[in-house]
Amino acid sequence: MTARHHTRLACAAAAVAVVAATAALAPRDAHAQASPSWPDKTVRILVGSPPGGPSDITTRLFAEQLHQRTGQPVVVENKPGAGNNLAAAVVAQSAPDGHTLVISPDTVVTTNPLVYRNMPFDARKDLLNVSVLTTFTQLLVCNPHVKAATVPELVALSKTQPMTYASGGPAVPGHLAAEMFLQSTGATMRHIPYKGPAPATLAVLAGEVDCGFLATPTVLPQVRAGKLTALAVSSAQPSALAPDVPTLARALNQPGLDITFKLVLQARRGTPAPIVRALEQHAAAIMAMPEIQEKLRASDLTAVGSNSADAERTIQADAARWAPVVKKLDLKMD
Repeated sequence: MTARHHTRLACAAAAVAVVAATAALAPRDAHAQASPSWPDKTVRILVGSPPGGPSDITTRLFAEQLHQRTGQPVVVENKPGAGNNLAAAVVAQSAPDGHTLVISPDTVVTTNPLVYRNMPFDARKDLLNVSVLTTFTQLLVCNPHVKAATVPELVALSKTQPMTYASGGPAVPGHLAAEMFLQSTGATMRHIPYKGPAPATLAVLAGEVDCGFLATPTVLPQVRAGKLTALAVSSAQPSALAPDVPTLARALNQPGLDITFKLVLQARRGTPAPIVRALEQHAAAIMAMPEIQEKLRASDLTAVGSNSADAERTIQADAARWAPVVKKLDLKMD
């Protein structure tokens, strides 16, 4: 074999080695983009309120199905307080790998940055809105000792004596709904915040607080038992679970008034796009399941399951909608 032949064989072998190395890298890269290995360990989902509220109900249904679909453990951790900020902060400060998530009311992004002066994170920069999972409303309820059976009667009563209302915390949906109600009617009631809708409900049940705009699934069993009086639902349409309760729009004769809130699946911004796509796909599929939709309806929650682009647009629009309301109410918390 000539020297020239040896040279040709060596060059060919080198070329094959380069092609083989490139081929070995390319499929791995393509696979990472098309089918991420996420999740490859336990997924942790935080909830910013105690058990029993809309966030907790939605999260536990979602977590169970996510476990079944991925085969990985999915744990739910309730971390109430600071208007859901405590739970969101954990995710905002976590590794952007999709293994630490939070399901929050939209207020964490839309209004909390305007209300809380010392948030330990920037909700709009640090959190990625992956999917709007569900929407929910608030029910205006009062303890039976409050002698008001309608919204106009409650407004009139509040102008003759000191009254209080409970919420699940400053700047949460119930607080915002109540303040919009007071602003619209001229009623006067002092705000008593609690760490979530469940303890706020207990306070109204005990008569420690007169009334409250509270999550419908949290208070409806007490309404049905005659332990609370329901005066109005905050959505534009009546609640399917409480069709006899008038909407706030009808009670106030303000057509079009709609105070509906969203529960959003959020990850740390910077989470790789393939993982976000996987989360979007799981969210859409889970929220489309008839049995999940039925369970949500039983708690007066409406399934959505949007993608991240739609979720981001929706939250930005809601932030613009609530900004002038928050500014006018001059809501500020440390």
